[in-house]
Amino acid sequence: MRKKLVAGNWKMHGALQQNTALLAHITAAASGMACEIAVCPPYPYLAQAQSALAGSVVALGAQSVSEHACGAFTGEVSASMLAEFGCRYVLLGHSERRGLFGETDAIVAVKFEAAQKAGLLPVLCLGETLGERESGNTMRVIARQLSAVLDRLGVAAMASAVVAYEPVWAIGTGVTASPAQAQEVHAAIRAQVAVLDAGVAEGLRILYGGSVKPQNAVELFGQSDIDGGLIGGAALVADDFLKICLAAN
Repeated sequence: MRKKLVAGNWKMHGALQQNTALLAHITAAASGMACEIAVCPPYPYLAQAQSALAGSVVALGAQSVSEHACGAFTGEVSASMLAEFGCRYVLLGHSERRGLFGETDAIVAVKFEAAQKAGLLPVLCLGETLGERESGNTMRVIARQLSAVLDRLGVAAMASAVVAYEPVWAIGTGVTASPAQAQEVHAAIRAQVAVLDAGVAEGLRILYGGSVKPQNAVELFGQSDIDGGLIGGAALVADDFLKICLAAN
């Protein structure tokens, strides 16, 4: 049985006092959870989060990483830097990075490789826009995004990674893919990996993200190929986030 993972993506939210209260609440409750829990704060708060999570079961993650190991890349953060701050996970290919900052499938694959070389576990985000879904291209888009990593690094790389399916039309909109819609895409992702290696596919954790709330988490997480969630807005409200974690139990 794949252990479920619930990761909170804070996006560009947070403040020192707010973070202290949120992390204290989460760490106090996390030890009793059967699922794995992670939080992904903005870069400036990684040191604060590292300190607050010390000794807890909650893992630390970052929201992106540079494809470069070092050099004259002002404003960028390398994978080795994230590792030094105790990060276990890093989000890659989030739709906001793809859409707002022009990250292509190829760039995401290079970042994936850089993250793994530094010992981080990439959380590879895949997802289609509303237009792509309405035109019947969901599976084609997801397969293309995943293939960029598989073609560059091989299926073995997925044994030390997580995938997150986040339909762009459901992120922050309050609209959630139905459990059946989400399960269909999750099953297709696992099947694409299984063609190359059935064992890697079976062990791969595939998260759902896109307006996950305490009210819909149980049904979503009950699907056979949904192994947890990548949580956005609800991750900033401790009680809501912890209810979602309980649903993953």
